[in-house]
Amino acid sequence: MRLEELRDLLARHARPDWTTEIDGVLVSKIDRSDPPALSMSGTVLAVIAQGAKRLALGDRIFEYGAGQYLVASVDLPVTGQFLQADPEQPALGFGLTLEPSAVAEVLLAAGPGDLPTIGGGASSGIAVSDAPAQLLDAAVRLLRLLDERRDRAVLAPLIKREILWRVITGELGATVRQLGLADSGLSHVSRAVRWIREHYAQRFRVEDVARLSGMSVSAFYRNFHAVTAMSPIQFQKQIRLQEARLLLATHPNDVTGVCHRVGYDNPSQFSREYRRQFGMPPARTPPACVTRRVLPRVSSPEPSPRVTGVRSLRTARQDGCVQVRLAGCGRGCDSGADQRAPVSSSTANTIRPTARAPSRSHAIGWPRLRVHDEEPRRSCTSRAGSRRLT
Repeated sequence: MRLEELRDLLARHARPDWTTEIDGVLVSKIDRSDPPALSMSGTVLAVIAQGAKRLALGDRIFEYGAGQYLVASVDLPVTGQFLQADPEQPALGFGLTLEPSAVAEVLLAAGPGDLPTIGGGASSGIAVSDAPAQLLDAAVRLLRLLDERRDRAVLAPLIKREILWRVITGELGATVRQLGLADSGLSHVSRAVRWIREHYAQRFRVEDVARLSGMSVSAFYRNFHAVTAMSPIQFQKQIRLQEARLLLATHPNDVTGVCHRVGYDNPSQFSREYRRQFGMPPARTPPACVTRRVLPRVSSPEPSPRVTGVRSLRTARQDGCVQVRLAGCGRGCDSGADQRAPVSSSTANTIRPTARAPSRSHAIGWPRLRVHDEEPRRSCTSRAGSRRLT
């Protein structure tokens, strides 16, 4: 019964950009099964009300369908595909951003002995389970508030907190609880994930990243693989290839420039790995703006080191949803000048990359990563869409 009402609410309130009037809540409606696509998972709770989806994280495969939910506690590179979606039976999903601060507040409010003890090791960054009736009921009541404007501001935060409690105390609770603990294995790995994502074009020593994460090298390897299903170097390669695809979508004639920009020294190696990942050579990447739906990005509880000269996806928070914007996309974008933030002496000494990526911009306005709590680097008026809901 709850699942039927959830389907009706999702179908009625679905928007093209997946946003809703409630901050952190997304509604997805997909009417076709596209080929597998690489994207970032976001930190999110995702419930499927109709249809099914398959995610691949390294060598791990996750499938979930109607009445099941997925939890992603780290923003990871995944390959996703909707398995059951057509215009008559679209895939319908409900998403809720998992904020570390919100999880921590719920954990602090819990009484002694209300939560099971968490082991010292990190759990997988993605997990799937059947959705309990209490979770579905709370999701339905939250979506009903989209029709009840007067009650929304007061009741929505309470129901979102209830949903967090249901997840924290449920079968996947260990994964979510670690998100709110400052000294958990997951939080240590998250520091490394953030650093590698921001400095993907640079070579680094695993020993230095392990030290940044507050772990020994052996513990870092073990926990990083438990969370991401890949080694730090494999993780970096996934990020490099994803960034390269986005850049090539807007600059298809500059394969060599993109190759060096994302950190590859050897164009032949870049082409081999790109073809292996995407099934086509870099030069055949469709020359168009990349459109992907993105889950809202949460603020990191601890800022990661930033090194001048590394650029990545440019993002901006808008109405609770991060929009991926590509400079020079040919749809009204104004790439502007790249303004680099200075690096403090304490930050610069935290990690010493073994080499800096070659600087070959070719005057085409490279995108740069901007999380919503940073100052804007430059303006861009077009919306290139957003990434897919996990």
